Amino acid sequence: MEAEPLLGGSTNRASVDYGTGDSSHSDPGSPRTRGASCSVTDDSCRVEDHDEGLYIQQAVVFIEDAIQYRSINHKVDSGSLRLYRWYYSRICQWGLGLTIAVVLALAFVEKPSSITYTSDPRFRPDPWEPPCGLTEAIELICLCIFTLDVAAKSYLIGWDEFCINKWLIGYVLIIAASVIDWAITVSMLCHETIRVRRLIRPFFLLQNSSLMKKTLKCIKRTLPEIASVILLLALHLCLFTMVGMLIFPRSEDKEKNGEWEAYFRNLPRALSSLLVLLTTANNPDVMVPAYSLHRGYSIFFILFSVCGTYILMNLLTAIIYNQFRGYLLLSVQTSIIRRRLGIRAAFEVLCCQGPINGSSSEDHVERVHVPTLLEIMRKVKMKSYYRQAIMKAAEQVPGGFIDGEAFQRLFDELDKDIIKEVEFSASKPILLGTDYLHCCIRLPPGKHPLKPEYRSPVLQWIQKIGSHYYLTVVGNVVALANVLCISTILVLDSEKIVSQRDDYYMEVINCTFILYYLIEMVLKMIGFGWKGYLSYRNNIFDGVFTVLLLGLQISIFVTYKISYENPTPAQKGVISMWEMVRLVNMFIVFRFLRVIPEIKLMALVASTLVDLVKNLRAFAGILVVVYYVYAIIGMWLFHGAIPAPAGSSGENSTSNFTMECGSYEQLEYWPNNFDDFASSLVLLYDVMVVNNWQVFMDAYTRYTTEWSKLYFVSWWLTSSVMWVNLFVALILENFTYKWDKSHALSVSDVERMRYETTVQLMFRSVPGAFSVRVTHVLCSRCLQANGEAYLHDDTA
Repeated sequence: MEAEPLLGGSTNRASVDYGTGDSSHSDPGSPRTRGASCSVTDDSCRVEDHDEGLYIQQAVVFIEDAIQYRSINHKVDSGSLRLYRWYYSRICQWGLGLTIAVVLALAFVEKPSSITYTSDPRFRPDPWEPPCGLTEAIELICLCIFTLDVAAKSYLIGWDEFCINKWLIGYVLIIAASVIDWAITVSMLCHETIRVRRLIRPFFLLQNSSLMKKTLKCIKRTLPEIASVILLLALHLCLFTMVGMLIFPRSEDKEKNGEWEAYFRNLPRALSSLLVLLTTANNPDVMVPAYSLHRGYSIFFILFSVCGTYILMNLLTAIIYNQFRGYLLLSVQTSIIRRRLGIRAAFEVLCCQGPINGSSSEDHVERVHVPTLLEIMRKVKMKSYYRQAIMKAAEQVPGGFIDGEAFQRLFDELDKDIIKEVEFSASKPILLGTDYLHCCIRLPPGKHPLKPEYRSPVLQWIQKIGSHYYLTVVGNVVALANVLCISTILVLDSEKIVSQRDDYYMEVINCTFILYYLIEMVLKMIGFGWKGYLSYRNNIFDGVFTVLLLGLQISIFVTYKISYENPTPAQKGVISMWEMVRLVNMFIVFRFLRVIPEIKLMALVASTLVDLVKNLRAFAGILVVVYYVYAIIGMWLFHGAIPAPAGSSGENSTSNFTMECGSYEQLEYWPNNFDDFASSLVLLYDVMVVNNWQVFMDAYTRYTTEWSKLYFVSWWLTSSVMWVNLFVALILENFTYKWDKSHALSVSDVERMRYETTVQLMFRSVPGAFSVRVTHVLCSRCLQANGEAYLHDDTA
C-alpha cells in the first residue's frame, strides 16, 4: 500500500457539503439548498433546480478522477472544478510535460556544451557555448511555469492537504533552491563552476507522475531485502579476496608473479578484480596468469563465479523482482480502490439531488436516473469505446433507475482489456470462456465497414481474390523473397566500392517487386473498399511503404534514366543514385515487418514491446532520472580528468607513447568521457552493459584517485544489478500476462490480435479480486473550512 493514505483524514465527520455556502444556519428538517449540509445517509436531501448543473459537474469530475486513478480529495465548488478540469486537460498536461522536457534538455546546451559532432577530445572542435543569459532565461520561464503548477495544485487540494503532502512540499523547496541557484549564476555572469540546480532537476519529472512515485515507494520498501543479499554478496567477495591474496602472494620467481602483479598486488586491486569477475567482464583474463602455471588454480575462480555470479546474483534478481512486484501489486490495488471511491463519490453526489418522482423523503432510496447518467457520460473525457460500453449497459437497466451496486458494476468496463483488430470469420469462431469474456475483455463491435457490392462478375471475382486471406500469405512470401534478393546482392557487393557496383540488376528486381506490391494494394482496395482497406492497420502500413517505394522508384527513373549500357550514371542533385537505391532497399526491409501480426509468438513479442513503451514509461522514467543524476555527478567529478594524447590532431596519435594492452589508451576509448552531458550518458550506458567496464574504472582511477571506484561500483549496483534486472522482470511479467490471455482464444484468431492493457491491469490479481464493496468502506464527507468546500472520503 502507499505510504500516505489515499485521502486525508479529518475529525469532522458530521456532514457533507457540496458547495461553498455557509451551512451554520441550515435546518436539518428543511429542504437542502446548495449552501446546506447534505449527509449521504440523510434521505431528506434536496436541491434546487438551478443547482443540478453543479451536481452533474461534480459527478463528471469524480468519474474522470476514477478513470485516471486520481484522488477525489479536492475542492468541489464550481470555480474550483472548472480550474481542476482545465488543469488536467490534455493541452495543460502536455504543456507541463514539454516544460519538464525543456528544463531537463538544458543540460545538453549548458556549459560544457554537448553540441559537437564528436566527443573524442582528439578531434572534437570547440563546442558552441550559448551566451550568458540565454539558457538562464529559458530556465526562468520553466521555473515560473512550475511555480504556477504548484500554486494550482495547492489551491485545488487546500492548505490542510498541502501541509501533509510531502511531494508538494518538496516541489516548493526544489523550486526555491533552483531560483536561489539561478540568481547566483546570474550574479556571477555564468562563471560559476557547479550549478546545484542541475542535480535536482529530475525531481520535476518524478513529481509529475503518480506511477513514478509508486515505483519509488516500492523500491524504497524493497531496499532492506536487497541490502541483505548485497551484504551476503560483499561477504562472499571479501572472503574470496582474502583467500586469493593468500593463494597468489608475491614470489621470488618473477615468472610466477603474473597473477599477483596484475590482479592481487594489494587489497583494493584484488577487490576490484574479483568484483569485475563477478560481472564476467574480465573472464578468463583474470585467471590466465595463474592457470598457465597450474590447472588447479582454475578451481578458485570457478568456485567464485559459480557462487557469486550464478547463485547470489540470480538470487538477488529474484528477490528484487519478487519483493518489488509484491509492493507494486499492493500499490496498484490501492489505485483500483481509489477508482471505486471516485465512482461511489459520483453516485453519492447524484443521490443528493433529492427524492425522485415526488416521493416523500421517508421513502427516498439512493438511485440515479438513467438519463442523468447518460448526460454525465457525454461530458466525461474518456475513450469512446469505454463510453459507448457504459452507456449501452446503462440503457439496458430496467426501470430507468440505477442503485449503488448497479452503478458500480457499470464502470467495471474500465477494468476490462480492449482487444483490437480481431478478424471475425464464420468458419473460424472465436473461442472465449464466458467468465473470461465477462471479466477480462470487451470486443468492439463494428470495427470494419462492410465490403462493397459489385454487379460486374469480373469485379466480384477480383473482390474475392483481394479480400481472401491467402493474398496476404502470398504477399508475405513475396516480401520475404524481396528481402532475400537484397541480402544476396549486398553479400556479393560487400567488397566493392560504390562506383564499382552494378545497380541495374538491383533496380530491375526492385521494380518487379514494387509492381507486385502495387497490384496487391489495388486488389485489397477493390476487395475491401477504400474505407475497409484503411480500417486495417496492416493495410495502412503496407500502403504507406508501397507509395513511398513507388515514388522513389519513379524519381530514380526520371532523374537518372538507368539503362543496361549505363548502370551507374553520375550523380545529379543532392542525393546520388546509390543513396536512393539504398533508401529503397531500407524501405523494403522495413515493409517486411508486415509479417509480425501473422505469427502468434512474434505478434505477442511485438505487442509486448509496444505495451512496454506505452505503459512502463514510469519505470524507464526512473532510469532516466538515475542516469541524469549520475551524469551530472560524473561531470562534476571527472570533467577533463583524461586529457587528449599529445599530437592528437592526426592519425596514429597514440603511437608516441607506450600503452598497456587492454587499457583505455590502447583501446582508444577517448570518446567515452565525462567532458559533457551527452558523452557522460554514453559512458554510463557502457558501464551498465558491463562489457569492459573495468577499463573505464581503471582509467579514471589512474588519472584521479582510488576513490573514483566507488562512483563506478555504485552506478553498477544501481543500474545493472537492480534496475536492469527489474526491467527485465517487468518485461517477463508483461509477456506472461499477454501469453496467458492469448491462450483463452483460438490460435488462428490470436494471430491478428493486439491487447491494450495498463500497468494496473497487468499487476491485477485474479479477475474479480477488486470487487470490493466500497459502499461499506466509503464514507463521503464534505468539510466546511474557511468558506471552502472539499470532498473528503476515507477507506476502512
